[in-house]
Amino acid sequence: MSEFKHIVRIKGKDLDGSKKLVAALADLKGVGLNLAYAVVNALRLDPKVRLGFLSEAEINEIEKGLSDPSRIGIPAWKFNRRKSPDDGLNYHLIGADLEFAVRSDIEREKMIGSWRGVRHSLGLKVRGQRTRTTGRKGRTVGVRKSAS
Repeated sequence: MSEFKHIVRIKGKDLDGSKKLVAALADLKGVGLNLAYAVVNALRLDPKVRLGFLSEAEINEIEKGLSDPSRIGIPAWKFNRRKSPDDGLNYHLIGADLEFAVRSDIEREKMIGSWRGVRHSLGLKVRGQRTRTTGRKGRTVGVRKSAS
């Protein structure tokens, strides 16, 4: 076994080396527990091993697997950006790339004037939730009685 590393850098983020492999990978934005398990199983690594005990070669394998999950046999239905509006391909975005893609999607919705774009621009709920009593963002909730 290699020397224990307290901090491991994967995909531009410092991860806690004392966490188990799957839990540490799930700390990356865009990687949940299901994808973390899928990547670890596809690379034939032990999901219970601590991240700090992995060798540099294994960390590089994990980074390559997260960069292109289809290369290691992860099915496209596990990706977070299927049939991208830009080019129609399947991607799995992580970290800043994911944040940029979401922001650009919202801007595109606003620009074309779709219902979702209008709701985003007004700061209202977008996904059909009720707004009569919730989501008031700091305004007065109750009804004030008049003095008379």
